[in-house]
Amino acid sequence: MRLTRPRAPRVRVPRPLALLLLVLTVAAGLGAPSVVRAAPAPDAPPPAARPEPFGAACRTYVQGSRVTAYCHNPYPDADRVRLHTDCAMWWDLDADALPVEVGPGQTVRLTDRCWQDVRTVWVSHQKAV
Repeated sequence: MRLTRPRAPRVRVPRPLALLLLVLTVAAGLGAPSVVRAAPAPDAPPPAARPEPFGAACRTYVQGSRVTAYCHNPYPDADRVRLHTDCAMWWDLDADALPVEVGPGQTVRLTDRCWQDVRTVWVSHQKAV
Protein backbone atom coordinates (compact mmCIF):
# COMPACT_ATOMS: atom_id res chain seq x y z
CA MET A 1 0.00 0.00 0.00
CA ARG A 2 1.34 3.32 -0.98
CA LEU A 3 0.61 6.45 1.00
CA THR A 4 0.42 9.74 -0.77
CA ARG A 5 0.35 13.17 0.69
CA PRO A 6 -2.70 15.19 0.03
CA ARG A 7 -1.93 18.02 -2.35
CA ALA A 8 -2.74 21.57 -1.51
CA PRO A 9 -5.08 23.12 -3.99
CA ARG A 10 -3.31 25.26 -6.56
CA VAL A 11 -4.39 28.82 -6.88
CA ARG A 12 -3.99 30.02 -10.40
CA VAL A 13 -3.41 33.73 -10.80
CA PRO A 14 -3.70 35.08 -14.29
CA ARG A 15 -0.32 36.19 -15.64
CA PRO A 16 -1.22 39.90 -16.16
CA LEU A 17 -2.53 40.12 -12.61
CA ALA A 18 0.64 38.53 -11.20
CA LEU A 19 2.76 40.99 -13.17
CA LEU A 20 0.69 43.91 -11.87
CA LEU A 21 1.11 42.72 -8.28
CA LEU A 22 4.86 42.42 -8.76
CA VAL A 23 5.13 45.93 -10.20
CA LEU A 24 3.03 47.40 -7.36
CA THR A 25 5.12 45.62 -4.72
CA VAL A 26 8.39 46.93 -6.19
CA ALA A 27 6.98 50.44 -6.58
CA ALA A 28 5.77 50.45 -2.97
CA GLY A 29 9.22 49.42 -1.78
CA LEU A 30 10.95 52.16 -3.77
CA GLY A 31 8.54 54.86 -2.75
CA ALA A 32 8.65 54.11 0.97
CA PRO A 33 10.55 56.65 3.03
CA SER A 34 13.87 55.48 4.37
CA VAL A 35 14.13 55.20 8.13
CA VAL A 36 17.88 54.59 8.21
CA ARG A 37 19.70 57.56 9.65
CA ALA A 38 23.42 58.10 9.75
CA ALA A 39 25.05 58.21 13.14
CA PRO A 40 26.74 61.48 14.04
CA ALA A 41 30.36 61.55 13.05
CA PRO A 42 32.87 61.18 15.87
CA ASP A 43 35.10 64.12 16.62
CA ALA A 44 37.64 64.37 13.85
CA PRO A 45 41.30 64.56 14.81
CA PRO A 46 42.92 67.93 14.29
CA PRO A 47 44.21 68.43 10.77
CA ALA A 48 47.81 67.38 10.31
CA ALA A 49 50.35 70.03 9.50
CA ARG A 50 51.02 70.34 5.79
CA PRO A 51 54.42 68.92 4.86
CA GLU A 52 57.03 71.35 3.68
CA PRO A 53 57.50 71.30 -0.09
CA PHE A 54 60.57 69.31 -1.00
CA GLY A 55 62.42 67.95 -3.98
CA ALA A 56 64.39 69.29 -6.88
CA ALA A 57 62.69 69.47 -10.25
CA CYS A 58 64.64 67.29 -12.69
CA ARG A 59 64.56 67.08 -16.49
CA THR A 60 66.23 64.17 -18.25
CA TYR A 61 67.47 64.09 -21.83
CA VAL A 62 68.56 61.02 -23.80
CA GLN A 63 70.64 61.53 -26.91
CA GLY A 64 71.73 58.23 -28.43
CA SER A 65 73.59 56.40 -25.67
CA ARG A 66 74.22 59.49 -23.52
CA VAL A 67 71.97 60.64 -20.68
CA THR A 68 71.89 64.11 -19.09
CA ALA A 69 69.71 65.30 -16.20
CA TYR A 70 69.38 68.86 -14.92
CA CYS A 71 67.99 69.22 -11.39
CA HIS A 72 67.03 72.57 -9.84
CA ASN A 73 66.04 72.88 -6.18
CA PRO A 74 63.75 75.89 -5.50
CA TYR A 75 63.09 74.91 -1.87
CA PRO A 76 64.98 75.81 1.33
CA ASP A 77 65.90 72.20 2.21
CA ALA A 78 68.75 70.44 0.43
CA ASP A 79 67.93 67.46 -1.79
CA ARG A 80 70.22 64.54 -2.66
CA VAL A 81 69.54 63.47 -6.24
CA ARG A 82 70.78 60.32 -7.91
CA LEU A 83 70.67 59.41 -11.61
CA HIS A 84 69.69 55.85 -12.55
CA THR A 85 70.25 54.54 -16.09
CA ASP A 86 68.83 51.27 -17.41
CA CYS A 87 70.57 50.15 -20.62
CA ALA A 88 68.68 48.29 -23.36
CA MET A 89 71.15 45.46 -24.04
CA TRP A 90 71.43 42.64 -21.53
CA TRP A 91 75.23 42.76 -21.52
CA ASP A 92 75.37 46.52 -21.02
CA LEU A 93 75.73 47.38 -17.31
CA ASP A 94 73.01 49.52 -15.74
CA ALA A 95 74.31 52.44 -13.70
CA ASP A 96 73.31 54.14 -10.45
CA ALA A 97 75.29 57.33 -9.95
CA LEU A 98 76.50 58.54 -6.58
CA PRO A 99 74.10 60.95 -4.84
CA VAL A 100 74.74 64.65 -5.42
CA GLU A 101 73.47 67.29 -2.99
CA VAL A 102 71.45 70.14 -4.49
CA GLY A 103 71.25 73.09 -2.13
CA PRO A 104 68.54 75.75 -2.09
CA GLY A 105 68.46 77.63 -5.39
CA GLN A 106 71.12 75.44 -7.00
CA THR A 107 71.07 73.54 -10.29
CA VAL A 108 73.21 70.47 -10.95
CA ARG A 109 73.92 68.48 -14.08
CA LEU A 110 74.18 64.68 -13.92
CA THR A 111 75.46 62.59 -16.84
CA ASP A 112 75.77 58.91 -17.68
CA ARG A 113 75.95 56.66 -20.71
CA CYS A 114 75.37 53.17 -22.03
CA TRP A 115 77.43 51.39 -24.67
CA GLN A 116 74.44 51.24 -26.96
CA ASP A 117 70.78 52.19 -26.42
CA VAL A 118 69.18 53.50 -23.23
CA ARG A 119 65.99 51.80 -22.03
CA THR A 120 64.91 54.03 -19.11
CA VAL A 121 66.26 56.88 -17.01
CA TRP A 122 65.02 58.24 -13.68
CA VAL A 123 66.18 60.42 -10.82
CA SER A 124 65.64 59.50 -7.16
CA HIS A 125 65.41 62.05 -4.33
CA GLN A 126 66.42 61.89 -0.68
CA LYS A 127 66.34 64.56 2.01
CA ALA A 128 69.85 65.69 2.91
CA VAL A 129 70.62 65.52 6.61
